[in-house]
Amino acid sequence: RLTVLFYKRRRYVCQCGKRFSEKSPFVDKYQRFSKEWNQVVRIRSIKAKTFKEAAEVLGTSSSTVIRRFKEVVKEQLNEGVHLPKCIAIDEYKADTDAGTYQLIIANAETHEPIDILPNRRKETIKDYLMKYGADVEIVVMDMNPSFKAAVRKALNRPIIIADRFHYCRYIYWALDEVRRNVQKEWHAYDRKKCKKMRHVLYKRFDKLTETNRWYLNRYIGMSKELKQAYELKEAYCEWFDWAKTSNDLIEIKKRLEAFYRKVEKANIPAFLKAIQTLKNWQVEILNSLSFGYSNGFLEGINNKSKVLKRNAYGFRSYEHFKAKILLNNLSKK
Repeated sequence: RLTVLFYKRRRYVCQCGKRFSEKSPFVDKYQRFSKEWNQVVRIRSIKAKTFKEAAEVLGTSSSTVIRRFKEVVKEQLNEGVHLPKCIAIDEYKADTDAGTYQLIIANAETHEPIDILPNRRKETIKDYLMKYGADVEIVVMDMNPSFKAAVRKALNRPIIIADRFHYCRYIYWALDEVRRNVQKEWHAYDRKKCKKMRHVLYKRFDKLTETNRWYLNRYIGMSKELKQAYELKEAYCEWFDWAKTSNDLIEIKKRLEAFYRKVEKANIPAFLKAIQTLKNWQVEILNSLSFGYSNGFLEGINNKSKVLKRNAYGFRSYEHFKAKILLNNLSKK
C-alpha cells in the first residue's frame, strides 16, 4: 500500500547568520522516498522476476528500480576479481546482447560464483585468465577442447580436471547409438517398446527389478551387438565405481586401458569413437579421480539461472543478467 508521510522539516538560524534544515530521520539527502522504501526497492530489484513487476508492486517506475539495482551492483560486485587456487568453469545459454552463450567461473571448493564472461570464445577465456588467474592451479571443466586450449595458454602448467558426468556420458551415448541402429531391423512393436524401456539398458544390472531384467534379457537376446554394447557399459561402470574408491592411480590407469582393449576386441564403431575421446582426455579423467572435484554444483547454478531467465521472459542486457545471477547467489549466503 502506498503511504505518504507529510513532514515539516524545521529550519534553524545560526548566530553567524547561516540558515540550515534539521537532519531528517526518514529520508537521505536529496531524496524524496524514505530510507525504508529505498531498502525495499533494492531487495525487490534482486528478488522480483522483472524490474517492471517490482515497479508495479512498489508504485514507481521501472527506471527507478533499475537505478536502485545498479546501486546494489556497484556496492556488492565492484570489489575487484580475485580467482582462487581452484576454479570451475562452465557455459550456459543466456541469449543476451553480448551473445548466445556466456561462461560462468566459480570457486570449486566453496561453490560460490565469482564472475561471468560475456562469451565462451577461447581468446576471451585466455585473456581473462592471464589477467586474473595468477593464483589458479586447478581448473575443473567439461570436455570442451577450446576451454582446455585457453586454460593451457593462459596458465602455467595448470591441473585440468574433466567433470565426471561429461566423460561418463560418452559410454551411455555409445550404448544408445547401438540401440538405435539395431532396433531399426526389428518389428514395430519391439522397436517402440525397446525405445520406451531403454532406461533398463542404462541402469546397473544389480539395480534392476525382475520386470526390468526380463525386458533387458529379451532385447539384448535379439541382438548380439546390443548385448556386447551392454556388457561393455557394465564393464565401464565396474571400473568407474572401483576407481572412485581407489587411491592407486597406476592400477586405475591399467584397468582403464584393459577396458579399452575390450572395446577394441568388440569392434563396435560407437564404442571405438567413445574410447578415442576418453584417450584424448585421459590425463584429465585420471585427475578427476585423484582430486575429486566436479562441476555438479555449477550445473545447479546454471539451472537456477535458466529459471531466472524464463521467469523474466529473457534478459536483453548481459550486465543485468550477470548481476542478477551473482546477486541472487550472494543473497543466499
